[in-house]
Amino acid sequence: MGGSFDPVHQAHIALATLALTQLQLDEVRWIPVGEPWQKARPLTAAVHRVEMVRLATAHVPRFVVDTLEVNRPGPSYTLDTVRTLQAMNLPGINQDLDQWFLIIGQDQYRNLPTWNGWQELIQRVTLAVAGREGVKPVAAPELAAQPHRMVELRLPPMSISSTEIRARLARGDDPQTLAPAMVSNAVARYIAQHQLYAAGTPR
Repeated sequence: MGGSFDPVHQAHIALATLALTQLQLDEVRWIPVGEPWQKARPLTAAVHRVEMVRLATAHVPRFVVDTLEVNRPGPSYTLDTVRTLQAMNLPGINQDLDQWFLIIGQDQYRNLPTWNGWQELIQRVTLAVAGREGVKPVAAPELAAQPHRMVELRLPPMSISSTEIRARLARGDDPQTLAPAMVSNAVARYIAQHQLYAAGTPR
């Protein structure tokens, strides 16, 4: 499960928890993006995003935070990450390709044909797609024309986004007012301690 996690929030946790139980996964590996080649805005420093994910996921033993992408120079392509993980022969992890799941949102599923090497990617993983508000995920025509494995994760509607959290904090909201509904208490304390997302604060 990759993403900017800028910041990580409770909808991310809910999606990962649902995937863990519904798909009976060995683990959910959280991979904060290093250099997001499809994002125009600058991200908060990786050290902060990684630490927030560590704090938010510490309560679940089968959540694993992986810094593979932030440690790798150059654009963060999901295909490169999947190739690396599958070549590592991780202890206790099923190596059959049909047992590897890439957890993504409905928007990412629709835009998958814009990803680098997406044709190979869909041969290496099953796409675990979070449906939004009961709407069944729909593939772009290019993806629909290619054989691929997809399972739907039926996540209850959650009106939480990193964009909204950043906007509220930039307006001067106290991070503690976002906990625990939007971010965990530990993440709220970390944001406050480092004054992340406040207007004029360097990233």
